[in-house]
Amino acid sequence: MMLQSKLTVYAAIAAMLALMGGIVYYSSLDNPFLEQVEIELESVQITNINNIQNTATLQVTFLVTNPTDKTFTVPSISYELFGDGQVIGAGQYSTEDIAMPGRAAFYGGASIPLKSTMTITADGGAQYQNIVSNNIQEYAASGLITVESAWAIVEVNFESSMMQ
Repeated sequence: MMLQSKLTVYAAIAAMLALMGGIVYYSSLDNPFLEQVEIELESVQITNINNIQNTATLQVTFLVTNPTDKTFTVPSISYELFGDGQVIGAGQYSTEDIAMPGRAAFYGGASIPLKSTMTITADGGAQYQNIVSNNIQEYAASGLITVESAWAIVEVNFESSMMQ
């Protein structure tokens, strides 16, 4: 009788581990689709210039496209912004504090612009003056986009540039 109850416990543990392994496998099936996310730097606009504090606020817009049939959301985009090859600063788009159903859903073929703001300061360099004077010819961004489906989360590195 004792041996039969031990076998039952071992069988239940083995079944539980198999179930957990199946869930992990099933959730990883979305990864190749999520990794196909397309992101491009769409625009960089000056929204505010504060001459007293020598700061400027930039609105950085990324166009995110879902080329697959899997629906996903984008909880975050971390990026570094460059102007004519020189670093402007680092920024982030984040909706991590919003529950997944409240975020923008990227259905198959959908393209949605995601906007982020960043504040830069005049550090005595010519780069700040070039930005506020609209003398930047090319903006570029590189970073990491996080893509999330109901079952999986994938982080994808990206680089994108645009001519002003």
